[in-house]
Parts: sequence; C-alpha cells; structure tokens
Amino acid sequence: MKIWSVKDAVTIRKPVATIGIFDGVHVGHRFILEHLKARADARDGASVVMTLWPHPRIVLGRDLQQFKLLHTMEEKIRELQKAGIDHLVIVPFTREIASLTACEFTREYLVDRLGVEVLLLGYDNKFGSDRKGDPEGLAMCALKDDFRIEKLPALLSEQGSISSTTIRDAILAGNLEQARKMLGYHYYLAGIVMEGNRVGHQIGFPTANLHPGDPNKLIPMNGVYAIRAELRGEMHEGMLNIGFRPTIDSASEVKTIEAHLFGLSDELYGEQIVIHFVKRIRDEKKFSGIEALKEQLKKDETTVKQLFQLS
Repeated sequence: MKIWSVKDAVTIRKPVATIGIFDGVHVGHRFILEHLKARADARDGASVVMTLWPHPRIVLGRDLQQFKLLHTMEEKIRELQKAGIDHLVIVPFTREIASLTACEFTREYLVDRLGVEVLLLGYDNKFGSDRKGDPEGLAMCALKDDFRIEKLPALLSEQGSISSTTIRDAILAGNLEQARKMLGYHYYLAGIVMEGNRVGHQIGFPTANLHPGDPNKLIPMNGVYAIRAELRGEMHEGMLNIGFRPTIDSASEVKTIEAHLFGLSDELYGEQIVIHFVKRIRDEKKFSGIEALKEQLKKDETTVKQLFQLS
C-alpha cells in the first residue's frame, strides 16, 4: 500500500475511492473496503482510501475528556494494509477543512487533487460542514465534476449496527468478545515498556510496565486480562492488569498497565510491545496484603493458562 499526504503530488491511475475516518477498521469498514477493491479491479484501476487525521473530534475539541481512539494512525495503516488497499491518502484535518461543504471538499480533494472517477460511500456516510456528503447530497456535484457515486447497502450483521462508537462502548464495559466480533480481531494497544518499581519481580510475577504511544488511545476498563503480546517479532501469552494497584499503591492516582508474559523474564525496558486483549478475567481489587495478592495472581495465572491451554 502506498501512503500519500494529500499535499503531495498524488498520481494514481484510475482511482476508485472512498472517504472516512476508519477508526478501528472494523467489520463494517471491511465491508466497504471489499466492495472498493472489487470496483477498482472491475475498472482495472486502483483502490484508494482517503482519511482525515487527526480525528475531527480531537481537532474540534469535542468531548476530549471522554473521547478516545480505537486506532493510532500507525495502527490504521497496519489494518488497511492487511485489507489489501492500494493507496491511502491522508488529509491533515484542520478547522479550515471542517468549514468546507461536502461539494467543496469533494471538488478540491477528491476531484482536483486525486482525479477520482468513482466514489464509493457507505449507506450512512455523511461529511462536510453541511453534512451533505452522501450520494443524494453530492449528486449535482458529481454531475458537474464528472465522477460517479456508488452507494453501498447496509451491512447485515449478527451484532446489529456496527460502529466505532459501539465498539468503544463495548471495550469500556469490558465486553471484549462483543468488541472482537465487531472489529474482526482482538482489540490491541501498542506502547513502550518503561521501568517501574519492580514489585512484580519481588513477588515472582515480573511485569512490563506499558506506556501507550498515543495519549488519545482508548484504554480498556480497569481489571485483569488474558492477553497475547507481540514482542520482537514473536507472540507471547500472558496476563495484564489495568488500574491503580490498590494493594501496593493505596494512594496512587496514576493508572498503570502492567503485563506479565509467561516464561519470559528478560528486561524489556525500551522495547516496543503490542498487547492484544483476549478476555477480561476479573475486576481489579484491593487485597489484605502482598501474600493475598500473590495467591490471587497464581489463581489468575491458572485461569489464563487454562484459557490458552498452556501447561
């Protein structure tokens, strides 16, 4: 997949495009992407995804205390590459762009800069300051600027309506299986391993203290999780705690993300790690002391290993 900034001199032969945020690149998005690739192949052209970054809600300051992303840009690129898209065109989103009508945006960015021939839109796709970025609202614009619009039907899913918002809600509620079905994969979180206070080493459960790479990335609800972790090109099973470590740091106000990877005791400081959340095991809670915590961690380890069928 070739990645462009819309500010580049973009040269794409016979582009068939769609536009969207694609936060999470979930099952609903993949429905659009599969149709996009099929349309591009039928025209002997190229599949093109145009996306806005940063997320408009962040740029426009909407609900910043509550709103978090399913994907960083790096993660979005990763999923779009896996989906087999030919070109990704990134539009650096600004308040000025936010002021453009759907037709103005389409003409400037999709027609003049990209030379779009066919624009695919989801059944509920809307963009532009006038919210007319849908097949009906863009009909006259398409006629004037000589491109064709194709509207896709709604995806019929066992999960009902699939959206980035419903997936965020599921993750924040600890419903990882529901989120996985809508995403099409286990939710994941990337970051760098930072040095902690080494209490885990002292009690026999060494942990990697994860610092997320993007402050806007969605962190699942507090609790203990069964995870798989990508590290140094390999996958490791383990368990992870998100929370405030009430047994160890009773007065802590800083949330931590600590992963214990089975069979791995190496120092991991500075390493890049990707955590895939498989299942939420239990709530985080305060124990009577370190020994009680150790006993619970042993039970957690047994539970997670049984889940992964590890000896």
